[in-house]
Amino acid sequence: MRLLSTLLAILFLQFFALCANLRAQLVQDFNPPKAGCCLASAAERLAGGLQDWNQLGRYHQDDLRLEAQPRVPGRVVFLGDSITDIWNLQKFFPGKPYVNRGISGQTTPQMLVRMFPDVIDLKPDAVILLAGTNDIARNTGPETAKMIEENYQAITELARVHNIKVILCSLTPVSDYTAHPQTAHRPPAQILDLNAWIKSYAARAHATFADYYSALVDSKGMLKNGYSNDGLHPNDRGFALLAPVAEAAIEKALHEKR
Repeated sequence: MRLLSTLLAILFLQFFALCANLRAQLVQDFNPPKAGCCLASAAERLAGGLQDWNQLGRYHQDDLRLEAQPRVPGRVVFLGDSITDIWNLQKFFPGKPYVNRGISGQTTPQMLVRMFPDVIDLKPDAVILLAGTNDIARNTGPETAKMIEENYQAITELARVHNIKVILCSLTPVSDYTAHPQTAHRPPAQILDLNAWIKSYAARAHATFADYYSALVDSKGMLKNGYSNDGLHPNDRGFALLAPVAEAAIEKALHEKR
């Protein structure tokens, strides 16, 4: 309750500070921004989220379960955001010891903090990283390209120190073909720029590169029509195109000499 009260106080102070900066005048029509329901509940949810901003609790219990088991040869951790989170690995890679550690909405700084509990402590042979689309969309605030790149470098170097093979995936394209246009939040040019850097860095770092982008892009530079229901997340048709790309990259990484 103490934290909740503090957050509410901050919200009200910010509100009144904003009002003080506005010109005092009457209006002809009362048309304020739409207010959300239940401010106290919203503040409580925000307070809870701030206690685990990196969402270390999401997989904590499953991490402990896997750590308690004997090490599994060929284990691969899929680290990423919602595209990884919704990917049914058992369906697309039946019988494979692959571990899903995707969390919807996450950015590269959040994934970097999760490297030890969600990847390294599980002692996988490889980690396959798909990240960056939410950084471009500013899910956790504005970032420079260098900031994203350095998070990639840190994740790669941490994995390497612990003898984990690294697979870096290009970002998937987005589209405006559905009822949820995506390019305004994730400009295709910025996706292309980051993908070019990822491919170049993978070569310099001797990491394996998985070209997800080419598997899903159409002639207009958009995510193929019909392969996503919202212009961002692949549907089963989309994942069917990504699965062989991931499998080939995993096989290549696991059979390369250290």
